[in-house]
Amino acid sequence: MAEEKSFKYVIVGGGVAAGYAAREFFKQGVKPGELAIISKEQVPPYERPALSKGYIHLDNKATLPGFYVCAGSGGERQFPMWYKEKGIELILGTEIVKADLAAKTLVSGTGQVFKYQTLLAATGSSVIRLSDFGVPGADAKNIFYLRELEDADHLAYAMEVKAKGKAVVVGGGYIGLELSAALKANNLDVTMVYPEPWCMPRLFTAGIASFYEGYYANKGINIVKGTVASGFSTNSDGEVTEVKLKDGRTLEADIVIVGVGGRPIISLFKGQVEEEKGGLKTDAFFKTSVPDVYAIGDVATFPMKLYNDMRRVEHVDHARKSAEQAVKAIKAAEEGNSIPEYDYLPYFYSRAFDLSWQFYGDNVGETVMFGDNDPKSPKPKFGSYWIKEGKVVGVFVEGGTPEENQAIAKVARTQPSVESLDVLAKEGLSFATKI
Repeated sequence: MAEEKSFKYVIVGGGVAAGYAAREFFKQGVKPGELAIISKEQVPPYERPALSKGYIHLDNKATLPGFYVCAGSGGERQFPMWYKEKGIELILGTEIVKADLAAKTLVSGTGQVFKYQTLLAATGSSVIRLSDFGVPGADAKNIFYLRELEDADHLAYAMEVKAKGKAVVVGGGYIGLELSAALKANNLDVTMVYPEPWCMPRLFTAGIASFYEGYYANKGINIVKGTVASGFSTNSDGEVTEVKLKDGRTLEADIVIVGVGGRPIISLFKGQVEEEKGGLKTDAFFKTSVPDVYAIGDVATFPMKLYNDMRRVEHVDHARKSAEQAVKAIKAAEEGNSIPEYDYLPYFYSRAFDLSWQFYGDNVGETVMFGDNDPKSPKPKFGSYWIKEGKVVGVFVEGGTPEENQAIAKVARTQPSVESLDVLAKEGLSFATKI
């Protein structure tokens, strides 16, 4: 039996939230030997969004250590040496398979035992796989998912081997849109397949989506909507050769990338912690129903003050901010102090080709489009407002300047009243910039 190790603080998971939590612990004066990060990945925490952007750009590839946290938000990069110097123990390549919260004990796959006084659950999400639905041939070679560095390495290698080949991207969300752009930029022939009537349906309106679909089509990306992948054919080496669609069509494929969503990894805590909306239920300080157990990032369902609602947010911005809030709360509680409640403004963004959009707030209510959303436009710039009960609650802008993006964030935060939708349609972005 491996000897047990004991720490004052343990973070289980090694993604963005873990890396930002480590930085905040250091700022709060954590002592050497008090903090450990236990991660199943082989590398220290890195900025995960880079995997679908610069990391798979073969001509001008972003590589580690370029995007260790906290590079993505303009902070210092935390090399392995950074943790060592601070006396923070990085326990990599180690998957926790059992958590006994009553006994404050974690056990790894190899039987290593870890004790803690305070636990931060930062386990993140796992990708939903087509094999989960029993899709025939879904375990063929060259069918890729993107979640971890290793996934991106395998994909980048295949993109070189299958240069100028045919790629099929299954899914019309974030991963689908960003990866289709990356594959196209790397000279592959790209087809996107998704069942919904338009791309990014959880956020985009039909009007917003039609711009991106038109833009992608003009870049030579083939879009197949309203159907799903129902099977795959392979060659004698077990490599994928075609994607069979439910509507009876088949698509040739040298590479398939699947981006059909993720689910929070909370199985370790099942039956031990209160859950809500698929995550671990927390308060405004990311404390769960179990004393000394906190949850941050994708796995936390927390009170969103702005909307008086419990929400779970899968986004890098919230991963960073929830980590900082939880650590501040832990340190304040130890010192008998209090800190303000978490007051998060939802924020999403994406970059692909020469495009760059940002969204703030809540995408509920009626919508108004404004600006130039012609996909053929040399400098497209447009957006949308969401209006609920006479107030502007959400704003989306493609091609905004840093000042304009700040202005739309302010609108989403302050929720100004508006007398009619016509006013917004006429004023467009100037409604936001003049507030």
